[in-house]
Amino acid sequence: MQQKIHQALERGAHDEALQLAREWTAAEPGLAAAHRALAHALAQSGDPAAALAALDQAIALAPDDAGLHHDRALLLARKGDAAAAHAAFGQSLELDPNNLPAYLAQARLAMSLGRLDEAERLVRIAARIGEGHPELAALDGLLAMRRGDAERALALASAASKRLPDDPQGFSVLAFAYAAKGHHAFAEQALRRVVDLVPDARGVQPLLAQAVAAQGRPSEAADLLAPLLAEPASATPALLRTAGLYALQARRAGQARQWLGAALEAAPDDALALRGLMNLWAATGDRDDGRATLESLLAAHPGNGMLWAARQSFEQPGSAEASAVLERWLAAMPGHVPALEAALAHAGRIGDAAVVGEAARRLLEVAPEHPAGLQFLVESQLEADPDAALARARQIMERTPEGPRRDVVGGWIGRLLDRLGRSEEALSLWQELHDGNRGRRAEPPAPAVAPQSWPALAEAAADAPRPVLLWGAPGSAVERVVDLLTAAGAPLLTDRFRPGPPQDPLQSLGTGPALAEGRLPADAVVAQWRERLPARGATDTEVVDWLLHWDNALLLALRPHLPGGRLMAVLRDPRDMLLDWYAHGAPLPLQLASADEAARWLAGVLGQLADLHEQELYPHLLLRVDEVINDPVALGASLSQVLGVPLPPAPPAPPRLPAGRWRAYAQALAGPFAALTPVAVRLGYAAD
Repeated sequence: MQQKIHQALERGAHDEALQLAREWTAAEPGLAAAHRALAHALAQSGDPAAALAALDQAIALAPDDAGLHHDRALLLARKGDAAAAHAAFGQSLELDPNNLPAYLAQARLAMSLGRLDEAERLVRIAARIGEGHPELAALDGLLAMRRGDAERALALASAASKRLPDDPQGFSVLAFAYAAKGHHAFAEQALRRVVDLVPDARGVQPLLAQAVAAQGRPSEAADLLAPLLAEPASATPALLRTAGLYALQARRAGQARQWLGAALEAAPDDALALRGLMNLWAATGDRDDGRATLESLLAAHPGNGMLWAARQSFEQPGSAEASAVLERWLAAMPGHVPALEAALAHAGRIGDAAVVGEAARRLLEVAPEHPAGLQFLVESQLEADPDAALARARQIMERTPEGPRRDVVGGWIGRLLDRLGRSEEALSLWQELHDGNRGRRAEPPAPAVAPQSWPALAEAAADAPRPVLLWGAPGSAVERVVDLLTAAGAPLLTDRFRPGPPQDPLQSLGTGPALAEGRLPADAVVAQWRERLPARGATDTEVVDWLLHWDNALLLALRPHLPGGRLMAVLRDPRDMLLDWYAHGAPLPLQLASADEAARWLAGVLGQLADLHEQELYPHLLLRVDEVINDPVALGASLSQVLGVPLPPAPPAPPRLPAGRWRAYAQALAGPFAALTPVAVRLGYAAD
């Protein structure tokens, strides 16, 4: 349908395009693309006011679609002279090749259809005809934005807004460019200018809310969207979800519950709305509301596997209640692979080999090459015929393409060898996997030289911010703690481990040495960290920032400039940590060139932690997870006791090597363990 509408517009058949667009929106009223096409048809039919209304409806359906906001800027470019623009567009350029308005109109249409090369050609022609025309700069800036050149767009839009201080399009493009460069405060100013110029520009509100939220003001962002949600026509599921997530971030639980619940009820497949509700229920502890809401949704949508998975997560893994939910899920969706995967995982927790076998067979009937099912077949024969089991496991690995998934399978085979007591073979395989990834991983950062003396620990005011810096060295299983805190709805930032991480000094592995050598001002480290927090959706008042790496040299900045902070370090026996690093890798992908080098580096890093602990260099908490690492309930209870706040059980996760497993490798890793034993003793672990 979209192609037919575009073809009609290109032929100048505006009535036909308009009729097709109206039919499309009537058939699919919840589709943003349909309302966008209607806006294009209305605009070319000479009704920009109706076009803006249609585009506002599209934005309400897809508030995060920047292309829709760009289209809105194009419509605003007409500045009320719609009749003249339409007349100019209808004129034949063959009869009047110097008709500037016609070229501008055609360029706007080409841009709205995504034909950027054609739009650029028309803008160039228009520039030759009307060099210096103020609208050209705005169009050129918008074209630069469409091509991803925010720097050029910013320069052009800035010039256009100065020449035309009352042109909403120039300020719209300016806002897009500022937002693309992360200058959200300036984007907000530009958008507020658009609102001043066009008071009924309701479609701008979601973009303005986005700019406000990016500065750490989610409550204000939610308020900006509230008027739109008060009207049924604009209270679309996507807008409800966006506002609900802002309210959740602002800790306005009641409003978040209302909006996110309405969003999920209207769009039961909305994974973001469901995730928001799950975080809300975890934060408030209102598990009864969670169960009741999901049961109501499942009654209306029994074939929604995402809802079933969420519902099962409310029951204790392996419990009779979890089993009952799973039986209902399988009855509603008997061939659903995620349901069968959940059944296999549930059977594994129960520990009944016959039940596990039946679950694996059902899964393999539906998905013959499913890794979990195949792995069960291997593990089921591991004790009876280990060589045959390992041969089958290696066949699975050979069929797995190169990449992360193959590494996962290789790590699993290493753990099979570990279970069989074939420690040297396990180490050899794990080392082979690390060697294969060496070119894609960073070298372990060299520690900074400790100063002769530390700056004084400043006194934190009673109302000073109390941020937490979370860190765990490779092998600590810090990610288990991260998963638990996330499930509990803690104000945890994990963006340092994702694409597009924050560009502050704590993101650099070289910040410690730079501080120690005087190449980086100590106050700049904390100041820049604070400056970036709003864009990350947090403030330093209440935040847990998961760090890539720890170096005691950071205390040169933290002791004088962030005395109210606290380091929360996840810890295990250092020798188990080395073994875990071999077997499971680490969230921060560092090279593990050899056991000796890895042990020396790990000993140095943990030695700094021991110094911090023994000398009380900074407020800190050691989270020892040795005995609870494979017990979700015990892990949740242990951290609840340590942190002094109630936490749910940890989310289910594949088992790690148990505490003390390093002793099975005492001969194969004698040298590396000897290097780690002194720091292990300093941290409170037995020497042998």
